[in-house]
Amino acid sequence: MRFLIAGASGFLGTQLRASLTRTGHEVTALVRRTPGAGQARWDPYADDPSAALDPALVEQADVVVNLAGAPTLGNPHSTTWATQLRDSRVTTTRVLAEAIAASSRRPAFLAGNGISFYGDHGADPVTESAESRGEAFLTGVTVAWQDATSAAVEAGARVCVLRTAPVLDRRNAPLKQLRLLFKSGLGGRIGDGKQYFPVISTQDWVAAVTFLGEHDEVAGPVNLSCPVAPTNAEFTRELAAAVHRPAFLPVPAAIIRPAAGRMSSELLGSIRAVPEVLIEGGFRFADQDVAAILRGVG
Repeated sequence: MRFLIAGASGFLGTQLRASLTRTGHEVTALVRRTPGAGQARWDPYADDPSAALDPALVEQADVVVNLAGAPTLGNPHSTTWATQLRDSRVTTTRVLAEAIAASSRRPAFLAGNGISFYGDHGADPVTESAESRGEAFLTGVTVAWQDATSAAVEAGARVCVLRTAPVLDRRNAPLKQLRLLFKSGLGGRIGDGKQYFPVISTQDWVAAVTFLGEHDEVAGPVNLSCPVAPTNAEFTRELAAAVHRPAFLPVPAAIIRPAAGRMSSELLGSIRAVPEVLIEGGFRFADQDVAAILRGVG
């Protein structure tokens, strides 16, 4: 199959591109610089929409994947950071959705998104049919991000919205930083630790996205999270055990709220995500829970 990927130079994009290539798929990465081998140039921010993307690239693709967007890690008190995070995701998704809608073949669209779409649901299981709740910053971003796929949806293309939980990998945020913190003996639960914290391993994320690209019977929102979502306390315990250090320094919610600003809801809110669409579609997770994901990270 022929995959066209925006955001292929990021951590997840790099892992996905390498895996797809190893398994025999043809991959073209969209870049905003002079392209090299296996790359094509685009400019989603061009003043002239017709100059944003060569229509032939979309016509030739079987699957278009969007993973582009400004880094999530940043200053949560910065308006500039917040604007760039939102606009980069919405703009790139809209440009690709409109290009798919204008094409004759209408390839499948795997549109990056986040598990924050749901907002705080407490201890209730959260499948893809759950509503979006609250006014948290990232919840608003993910709603707008999903809305940007509308042109492709209305044109009849198969669109999967990738509601991705934090991907845990010792080579990348957030686990890279948390691992160092916990190894220093400075780890601890956040708040009361009862809030659910959905996660997924890199290998399962890559395999799930590939599965969605290859299985044309799946469409709509898809939770990319391990089947058994841990609470923050469970995550803390498992990471401390993995690095062989105690975790006795809880961070009170009263400190998190002003310190984390717009991102405090991501730390204190609770999403007990269930990847129902993937499970019912026959996808098999390699890492069922946080203990399996964190095995060997020490």
